[in-house]
Amino acid sequence: MIYGELSERHARACPRPAVVCDEERLPFGDATLDLVVSGLGLHHVNDLPGALIQIRRALKPDGLLMASLLGTRSLEELREVLIFAEAEEQGGASPRVAPFPDIREAGALLQRAGFALPVTDAEILTVSYSSLSDLLQEIRGMGAANVLNERRRAPLLRRTLRRAEEIYRKRFSLPDGRLKATFEILYLSGWAPAPTQQKPLKPGSAQHRLSDALNTEEQSAGDKAGFRRPKNEW
Repeated sequence: MIYGELSERHARACPRPAVVCDEERLPFGDATLDLVVSGLGLHHVNDLPGALIQIRRALKPDGLLMASLLGTRSLEELREVLIFAEAEEQGGASPRVAPFPDIREAGALLQRAGFALPVTDAEILTVSYSSLSDLLQEIRGMGAANVLNERRRAPLLRRTLRRAEEIYRKRFSLPDGRLKATFEILYLSGWAPAPTQQKPLKPGSAQHRLSDALNTEEQSAGDKAGFRRPKNEW
């Protein structure tokens, strides 16, 4: 097992062997790994399709990728209130929360990268904070502060932050007065193609009808549910 980390400090804390590497420049040869596991790291990369392609190339045939990353609903409350507060107080809004991939986009990216049998799933986690400053402090502590090149370089004004907290408490306050923050976790898995993997059957090759298994009546694709044509109209 090889551990990869973005920083040397974190790599030193990992069991050996460990390497310092960037998901966009993986230091592994083609078809050298049996399994790649990525925990909440891929949403930081600039080129997610390219990173997935590198991972697929590094996997041996029938090798597996298992990954988790933040999805598009993550910090949706913070994104909304910062846009409204900055527009009100400073006459315009700058992107303050980085965009995250949608679950459907993530599945499409796995296919685009050449993974076989791709699977995606999502989980919504709700975390509460006593104040907006506590939420922002935790985001900075996780190393997840805004890194967008197109962001406004000047920090938010104090009055903008005060207004943002007012809007936050009005729209997203929990019954106990704490502030709600949503995190969507996407789970991805895909296999490097191999001749031994399952393949889809050819259209029309099925030997059993789904309607028989469900004990229901089969209808043509043009009919609405619950509607039956008189026999003389067929």
